[in-house]
Amino acid sequence: MRSPRRARALKSLDELIAAGFVAPARREALAPVAARYAVALTPALARLIDKADPRDPIARQFVPDARELARDPFENPDPIGDAPKSPLKGLVHRYRDRVLIKLAAACAVYCRFCFRREMIGPGAGAMSAAEFAAALDYIRARPQIWEAVMTGGDPLALSARRLAATTRALSAIPHLKTLRWHTRLPVAAPERVTKALAEALTRAGDKTVVVALHANHPRELTAEARAACRRLIDRGAMMVSQTVLLSGVNDDADTLEALMRAFVEARVKPYYLHHGDLAPGTAHFRAPIAKGQALMGELRRRLSGLAMPTYALDIPGGRGKVPIGPAYLVERPDGAYDVVDPEGVAFRYEDRLAGDEPRASCDLAESARPLVSPPPQGGKAIGGKRR
Repeated sequence: MRSPRRARALKSLDELIAAGFVAPARREALAPVAARYAVALTPALARLIDKADPRDPIARQFVPDARELARDPFENPDPIGDAPKSPLKGLVHRYRDRVLIKLAAACAVYCRFCFRREMIGPGAGAMSAAEFAAALDYIRARPQIWEAVMTGGDPLALSARRLAATTRALSAIPHLKTLRWHTRLPVAAPERVTKALAEALTRAGDKTVVVALHANHPRELTAEARAACRRLIDRGAMMVSQTVLLSGVNDDADTLEALMRAFVEARVKPYYLHHGDLAPGTAHFRAPIAKGQALMGELRRRLSGLAMPTYALDIPGGRGKVPIGPAYLVERPDGAYDVVDPEGVAFRYEDRLAGDEPRASCDLAESARPLVSPPPQGGKAIGGKRR
């Protein structure tokens, strides 16, 4: 008896229309979007979409939108500045102790907000053997490089054989201690995270193997996705999360709280909540930084530190990633600090060392007050703007 055919990814606008994810009347408006930016929706994610909900947060991430052709003047095809930090094709060296290696240019699914959307998709081509060999030589010649981050595209979309060869080659470099893989595959196509794939990543000798999972909504962490994570973790991989703050998807405290809890329950440490990059045609996804900071303040009130990500912005032009969460510490003119608790109440804190002269008052109980006004004239915020 012939086994049933496995469902395949939807990879064109016409296939999305035939499957009921796009109304036929929208074909003309969306055809230019699909012609410019790659389209793919896997069965695992398609099953999560509520076709009756026009604001479904899963559909919003993967179904083309006519607004993708709108261009904000601040948007850039290379929004985080990979190009000026690429000494070799396929390699980015932005930070002293780590490099990015763009192993693949394809993904199992294509996010409509992708910051590399101008550079990836069918036909873009994976890193060649010669280019990878040049990247290995570059790393060998620089003993300060401690970590290699495999990205793309989605590197886990490559074959287990190719991944195993990559792991072997990188593991042979003595000063390289950490191999990190960025991926959507455990949520996008969990059935492809096989035992063979997991072993291809984790047979790395004494190196630390980290898998950074990109997920943006708690519905993405299905039982199948969690099982895929277990296959990686049980073979020795450390897992961390990456999430993009997306308007209409997860820009509310309840959704982010549920997502961060779901990560921890799946043995994935929440790592980054990224502010949306200035990629072309993504303005409708970007939430204001002030909203992101307020959401982080609310998450701090609700979650343990184990479940807290870092809210981060990749500075355009290749200048690197920085935390942009809310400020909890404000310096006072007299050298003391106002420190704000998770409920928004400020307390005076004396940063005193042995032998320091006592100041007028350091009674925290007496100094506690709701944070409703800026600090005294001349006060300076530490780690954020004045409040």
